Amino acid sequence: MAVVVGLSEEERLLPAAAQVRGYLLRSAAASLALLALMAVLGRLSWQLQQSRQRAAQEHIEHAKRIEYIAHHDSLTDLPNRGFFSHMLNQVLALAKRYNRELAVLFLDLDRFKLINDTLGHDAGDALLQEVARRLTAAVRESDVVARLGGDEFIVLLPEQCDEASLVTVAQRVLDSVGKPYDLLGHEFRITVSIGISRYPHDAQDEQSLLKTADIAMYRAKEKGRNNFHFYSGAENTTTLEHLSLESALQLALERQEFSIHYQNQLDLNTGQVTGMEALLRWKHPQLGLVLPMQFLPLAEESGLIVPIGKWVIETACRDCIAMQQASGRRLTVSVNLSARQFADDNLARDLEAILQRTGIEPGLLELGVTESVLLTDVYRAVAILGDLRALGVRVAIDNFGASYSSLSTLRRFRFDTVNIDGSVIRDYAHSPEDRKLTEATIAMGKDLAFTVVAEGVETEDQAQFLRAAACDKAQGFYFGRPAPHDSAQSTP
Repeated sequence: MAVVVGLSEEERLLPAAAQVRGYLLRSAAASLALLALMAVLGRLSWQLQQSRQRAAQEHIEHAKRIEYIAHHDSLTDLPNRGFFSHMLNQVLALAKRYNRELAVLFLDLDRFKLINDTLGHDAGDALLQEVARRLTAAVRESDVVARLGGDEFIVLLPEQCDEASLVTVAQRVLDSVGKPYDLLGHEFRITVSIGISRYPHDAQDEQSLLKTADIAMYRAKEKGRNNFHFYSGAENTTTLEHLSLESALQLALERQEFSIHYQNQLDLNTGQVTGMEALLRWKHPQLGLVLPMQFLPLAEESGLIVPIGKWVIETACRDCIAMQQASGRRLTVSVNLSARQFADDNLARDLEAILQRTGIEPGLLELGVTESVLLTDVYRAVAILGDLRALGVRVAIDNFGASYSSLSTLRRFRFDTVNIDGSVIRDYAHSPEDRKLTEATIAMGKDLAFTVVAEGVETEDQAQFLRAAACDKAQGFYFGRPAPHDSAQSTP
């Protein structure tokens, strides 16, 4: 008997159910994968968006930085010439529209090149950065300070431009810039000359304002530096002459337009000529005799004083030898060094070469330096004086008593000669202070074994006073005016 085994309904549906579950699982996995993919794509999209935003922001920042660099001086971070010109034109447009005044201050550091040449460009850059900080702090919040280039700065004053306010600002700038600087461990001082021009009083446009302020700045320098000057229309002619003179000065040396006159120095005890001071003269072919006070500051500013000074020293040495041979006397010759000459790194080397070429005995050459030059950098001055003395030449402190002279300076440095300034000698009869300074200088010179020379002696009374005070030597119009070398030593 056969038995037939059958499957229940549930058993028959099991494979189908398993198949469905497989489909569902695969579908769920696919959905999860799709969701994961969408999440990844969303994340990538967000990252891409963020990256684009960052790139856009970086582009904006880069553009701003490029614009800032284009408009600002890289050393001082002040607005540069181009940006200042743009700002000045904008302020001028507003001033014209609303009938306002404005002013510009043109600033030039006095003898900045001397610092640069003495200590190097790194120290010069550090000085410019500190000057920029001081200028920014010294002016008003509404004012704009910019650097034009080199050692030139400019200040735009868009409001409160009456003369009294401008004087206050200019004086504050002078005081701030004039404070001591610490450069490479040494204390330095530097001053600034300021030219002031106003709209609409002096000029009507940007270029004219800058030009007139520049002209006024040169007038401030001519007044003695560390000063400010308001522009006046009459100064245009003076400045053109100034520029013309500077151009002619560059050609004067090669065209042999310079000559030297000598003023005798006499022993006050014997009345004998013992030496001469060399004084530079310039005879221009068209202008005639140009005064030293007109061309020497130009030579100093331009740096031409260095080659001119070397020519003076060498010519003076040769003339001294010729005058000794003609007179049969042992004579010294004195030559003054300017600030730039004294700071020249090649000074000692050039002097040694001149001594060898001319054959003059080193002790017959005397080099004069003013106290202000020595005090610019005391440590360097001591070293330079040591180099000069090592060559065997004599060293004199010149124009002593003319400004802030201190008797302690005579002890601080090693000199051979002290030249008392003519202004002190001239005023001794009316000024007890000058009389005491002269007597004290002579007394200290004796104690320190210096030779004391009185300059600018013009009368017999002055000569008698100096003899009574035991001064060693004297020179001045009373004893004779400067003359060419072939007649200078003719005085007994």
